[in-house]
Amino acid sequence: MTVYQAVSRYVQARQAGGSDFRAVERLLGTFCRTVGGDADISMVTDMQVRAFLDGRGPITRYWHRKHSALHGFYRYAVGRHLVSRAPLPSRLPKSPPAFTPYVYTREELRRLLDATAQGAKTWCPEPHTLRTLLLLLYGAGLRVGEALHLGLDDVDLEAECLVVRDTKFYKTRLVPLGPDLVVVLKQHVARRTRCRANHPENARFFAGRDGGPLHEGTIRRAFARLRKRAGVARTDGARYQPRLHDLRHAYAVHRVTEWYRQGADVQALLPALSTYLGHLTVSATQVYLTMTPDLLQQANRRFEGYALEAVNER
Repeated sequence: MTVYQAVSRYVQARQAGGSDFRAVERLLGTFCRTVGGDADISMVTDMQVRAFLDGRGPITRYWHRKHSALHGFYRYAVGRHLVSRAPLPSRLPKSPPAFTPYVYTREELRRLLDATAQGAKTWCPEPHTLRTLLLLLYGAGLRVGEALHLGLDDVDLEAECLVVRDTKFYKTRLVPLGPDLVVVLKQHVARRTRCRANHPENARFFAGRDGGPLHEGTIRRAFARLRKRAGVARTDGARYQPRLHDLRHAYAVHRVTEWYRQGADVQALLPALSTYLGHLTVSATQVYLTMTPDLLQQANRRFEGYALEAVNER
């Protein structure tokens, strides 16, 4: 059996079980191209696997993601007697420090939004489109791909909700919208309707200057220019600068912080937040809750309140 055939069977088996396997599928696709998809799976050597894992640069967390993908694949291959052993290294390099998401302050968010008005007229997307997109990503906690794949029919502004289809975990969910965000989206629709572009894929809610769909790469490059213009940057020595996806982290942290301020039962509300964000488990949502000073302060105040109540009950 060829490498490509074995990988295809493995991917189909995992997807049939309901797993979101797109990221792993892409990694295994790269593995096929590296070792030769038409090669016999039993003939792939330890050196070929190691070359794929090491790549050309320094060891990063990407190395471990590739190893994890191959570990699952070869466990499947060995279990079905496609190979006698897994040609994976027995010793793994130390994993680099975990990536720390950036949580924008509200003042930084205002600077980013203000900077869209200063965007060049030649930018793609247009400044008003980029501003609306940023507000939706932060205001509804959407993933970038989810927002860009919204169709006009997926945005029901009368019912004040979005239909997010075929998400990361192959599920469709309804996302309620706040009244302020609804006003922004209505303004976007009105401006978009006046657009003279005629494109066969003009059914997308967010469109480029020609009326065609926007791509993530285009948006990320535009955001990098916008971030520099707004003067938003990391000062903690981290490898990566603030990302577009970090707006989703900011939404989650700010929401929980506000719940603490309101005296709400945060633990009881976390499952609702998890569902809103489209996570399968609450633990996945907890990854987003980076302990910012403000969130930590609110959590400490809540703990002090519990401790004081316990002392008074004695």
